[in-house]
Amino acid sequence: MNVDVVLGLQWGDEGKGKIVDYLAAQYPIIARFQGGPNAGHSLHFNKASYVLHSVPSGIFREGTHNIIGNGVVLDPVIFEKECRTLENEGIPVKERLMISKRTHLILPTHRIIDAASEHAKGASKIGSTLKGIGPTYMDKTGRNGLRAGDILSPEFTDRFYALKAKHLVFLKQFDYPFCAEEEEEAWFQAIDYMRGFQLIEAEYYINDSLTQGKRILAEGAQGALLDIDFGTYPFVTSSSTTCAGACTGLGFAPSRTGRVFGIFKAYCTRVGSGPFATELFDKDGEKLREKGKEFGSTTGRSRRTGWLDLVALKYAITLNGVTDLIMMKSDVLDGFRTLKVAVAYLIDGKETDRVPYDAHIPVTPIYKELRGWDTDLSKIRSEEELPAEFLHFIRFIEDSVGLPVKILSVGPDREQTIVREIFNHG
Repeated sequence: MNVDVVLGLQWGDEGKGKIVDYLAAQYPIIARFQGGPNAGHSLHFNKASYVLHSVPSGIFREGTHNIIGNGVVLDPVIFEKECRTLENEGIPVKERLMISKRTHLILPTHRIIDAASEHAKGASKIGSTLKGIGPTYMDKTGRNGLRAGDILSPEFTDRFYALKAKHLVFLKQFDYPFCAEEEEEAWFQAIDYMRGFQLIEAEYYINDSLTQGKRILAEGAQGALLDIDFGTYPFVTSSSTTCAGACTGLGFAPSRTGRVFGIFKAYCTRVGSGPFATELFDKDGEKLREKGKEFGSTTGRSRRTGWLDLVALKYAITLNGVTDLIMMKSDVLDGFRTLKVAVAYLIDGKETDRVPYDAHIPVTPIYKELRGWDTDLSKIRSEEELPAEFLHFIRFIEDSVGLPVKILSVGPDREQTIVREIFNHG
């Protein structure tokens, strides 16, 4: 048995939460492999809406085991609030959720460092969510970090204050006001709450489960174009958002990777700074924002919007070895007379189908125009009912990237999902 992977192919916010929740009915184990509470996975079912920041999106499925993997960075305060909200909804979180002992912890001073660093960059800021993600990964790679398993040690408090002291020395370089003790009490209370969860050696649990023939679904956060190595650097996140990150973020071998579900929107969005070749600044861009409710589930910030970029999509597909494409928010394109899709870039007067290395290089998209449709896709539940113009739009994407679109989302609810091919694990 292998690990199947769900990840985003754009700049995040593609709708991974809904798809993981949808697929979770067929997997006993769902594991989050990277990122932190800067991610917000939205789920809608039974006329209710939920936003998950750290907890895997399979938590609502009875009988599932959910794992927060070692590649994740966890803020205990945000985690406790999220779990207590779920508990108030009747979800037995402590029965369904386990945490890798190797998961790194976000300290209050990590958030301060994040804010101070972003403030110092001024106009060149990257658009951080200020959740302390980057500084926590810096401590991880600098071999200074605290991990979830450390909370069981009698020396944990001493280690916390030793790391805090290092942070305070680092913060002296910034002209930034802060109170280092403001969130400490809540943080230690949240640590006590975390001690009520199963803290496991997730790499053994996952590989033992594979040996026993159990199916595992790995859930990523953000998107491939925000990857620390292959994204639009330096306007990226601090972790590996690609399929390779699932292996290092959970502890299984690349040879155990199964299907790779690549999720993309029928258009593009981005939060924060960084290049965005197909970004719109006109009424079409505003229409996409309003119809798609493109406001960050974590920050509430308005998302930048633009047409679908096939150059970037093909790049993400190549990096991740995608086997199955899933297109989200198809219904948002309802009512557009004409749609545009970027099929190439113009850089220094030359046409290319490759994403440039330098995020600061000016790029002009070359568009293909396609006819829109007036049908309300959100009411459709089978492929046979889809309008001819929409099916042509899908075929154009498939022919361009060389992969079939297996699942279509036509609305936020679980039921607003059209499976074009029978789902078979093989």
